Amino acid sequence: MSDLDFSVVICVYTEDRWEDILAAVSSVRAQSYPALETLLVVDHNPALLDRLTKEYKEVDDVSVLANAGPRGLSAGRNTGIAASRGEVVAFLDDDAVAEREWLRRFAEGYADPRVMAVGGRTMPIWASGRRPAWFPEEFDWVVGCTYKGLPPGRVRVRNVLGGNASFRRTAFDAAGGFATGIGRDGDKRPLGCEETELCIRLTRARPDAVLLIDDRAVIHHRVPAAREHFGYFRSRSYAEGLSKALVARSVGADKGLESERRYATRVLPTGVARGLRDAALARPGGAGRAGAIVAGVLTAAGGYVVGSLRARRGGATFSVVEIDGRPEGGSHG
Repeated sequence: MSDLDFSVVICVYTEDRWEDILAAVSSVRAQSYPALETLLVVDHNPALLDRLTKEYKEVDDVSVLANAGPRGLSAGRNTGIAASRGEVVAFLDDDAVAEREWLRRFAEGYADPRVMAVGGRTMPIWASGRRPAWFPEEFDWVVGCTYKGLPPGRVRVRNVLGGNASFRRTAFDAAGGFATGIGRDGDKRPLGCEETELCIRLTRARPDAVLLIDDRAVIHHRVPAAREHFGYFRSRSYAEGLSKALVARSVGADKGLESERRYATRVLPTGVARGLRDAALARPGGAGRAGAIVAGVLTAAGGYVVGSLRARRGGATFSVVEIDGRPEGGSHG
């Protein structure tokens, strides 16, 4: 296993997730493979910044920083990267907790020097206590989790998923940071795909780069009650289509939609057939899951068409930020 220092970046934006933030930090500090530091990046919320600074002022391995860029997750991550001191930068969602072996599994992946990124598996914690009967596992990406159809084990992938991922610090030197204007900003439509765009850009800058997902690097991610409803499912699917259009415009449809074609032609038809079979066997939610897959595909396709038209007219843009040189270290709370 590689002997690398890890900086863990957790981007936060609301005091509504206070207990979740504390739990996320605690899960990092309890790792069997200790992190060099945890960087909490606060997204334009002075009250939360002040509260977290006071909370961790006596904790040497936790630093609290203000997002130095525009509002949004991408700029927050870039702020964390610029402040990081580790050879690998890992990202954890603010409403998730990592299993004890999370960083150790990442570190094992970097034993091969060609590996530039390692992602993990994200499991949902449903607010209601159980998966809604109609919600297909093939669409767990809607709630920020690993979806049915990804291959098991440690496998090579086109892109890692941002809420549970790590990159060598040199990856950002080669490719720049996360693009702003493409991902989430906390208040607007729930866009995504910024990590997809970054990973494609990285493999273009470093054609020899290997990107992996290891399903033993597990985190558990809260799914709030509002995201268990079909309205959110539909909104997030549409936003995914918008985001994919931006990515395809940037990197080309061949690479930008490579994984999505396999997903749409192999994984989703199997999911529809499984749902219809369950319905025929009178199992709960079968017809709903089949219907949700069809609705999700059509909604995402609609978002992609709208996003493509906007991008063509120049009405939707994003920018890539170069990461500043490695600092002496972030300021501790």
